[in-house]
Amino acid sequence: MNNALLAQSSSHPTLTSLAAVLASVLLSACGGEPVDLQNPGAAWPPSQAVTAHRGASALRPEHTLAAYLKAIEDGADIIEPDLVATRDGVLVARHENDITGTTNVSTASQFAARKTTKNIDGIPVTGWFTEDFTLAELKTLRAKERIPANRPANAAYDGQFDVPTLQEVIDLVKKESVARGKVIGIYPETKHPTYFKSIGLPLEKRLVDQLVASGYRGKAAAVFLQSFEVANLKELRSLTDMRIVQLIDNPKNPPAPNGAPRNAPYDFVASGSTRTYADLVTPAGLREIALYADVVSPYKEVIIARTANNELGAATSFVADARAAGLKVHTWTLRPENPFLPVSMRRPDVASLSQRGDAAAEINAYLKAGIDGFFTDDPAVGRAAVAAYK
Repeated sequence: MNNALLAQSSSHPTLTSLAAVLASVLLSACGGEPVDLQNPGAAWPPSQAVTAHRGASALRPEHTLAAYLKAIEDGADIIEPDLVATRDGVLVARHENDITGTTNVSTASQFAARKTTKNIDGIPVTGWFTEDFTLAELKTLRAKERIPANRPANAAYDGQFDVPTLQEVIDLVKKESVARGKVIGIYPETKHPTYFKSIGLPLEKRLVDQLVASGYRGKAAAVFLQSFEVANLKELRSLTDMRIVQLIDNPKNPPAPNGAPRNAPYDFVASGSTRTYADLVTPAGLREIALYADVVSPYKEVIIARTANNELGAATSFVADARAAGLKVHTWTLRPENPFLPVSMRRPDVASLSQRGDAAAEINAYLKAGIDGFFTDDPAVGRAAVAAYK
């Protein structure tokens, strides 16, 4: 199919259907059954899958349609929207429900009175929150770069993009999948699910219902559902056969300034359990995760710990332990800027907050450790690193 037909098809329902069929045929041109671009089956994703963390967030403000599109253009297999809810129950893509640092809300005088302090997962947070805005109100705001000191070039895009809904993200993925004749996955994360349930805006059924209504079907779907909590993943498992991922935060996280634990799933904390992420990364903990999840995705230093000199140490037994439990392994997050890299991989000014180092070298180390996929803020670097490794 030529590019002109694909471009034309995006605005014409009949041609869209034709494009989907032809794209499936193209994918199966070497034999076998046609590939459903939304529901490609158990063989998807490819080994060492590249997931665009919040989109190509090293190149565009995170969780914008521009960031997701750039990620797709740069070769990501999957894009990752974090999900929170608006007051009227719409799922939108933001890293946190506190939108102070990722939108222009603090300068929007009409919303000045909505600044407040809330207890989010045991930690007091002051700012503006999605659950206090309708979608229509949220759409009047504009996104901005969250970490401009690390990504000053991204700040040039401040004010250009709005806050996308989950449906807008799904529509973009479907359109680009057809246009490229390629399966592009979606990896939504439910953010603060215990908190959202406590205020009458539970995320789980909303998410599954929207995915199903958009044509994603169970275990064959090009979808991973993820969370740092456990109870909501078990609830998601009761609602769908889609692939589920248990995220693992750094077990060595110190307590918050007010003493609230940050090294355990918040649903554990809320229920009074004393278990932590350290319990979940043991062989027994991984076997427990395998009862409801397909993949475990730990903070990267659980797989390769840093040394006292902030270099990569030896790989731990985590990958082997997870495989023994029947789980695949992803990891997060591999970022290109110097502060996020081991010291010897920083370039050329190791003290620079924004200069980019040898991110491909770090990715290569994790590929050698045996992971099945990874999150990266720069999918072009991730794609090149996987190609070089293979």
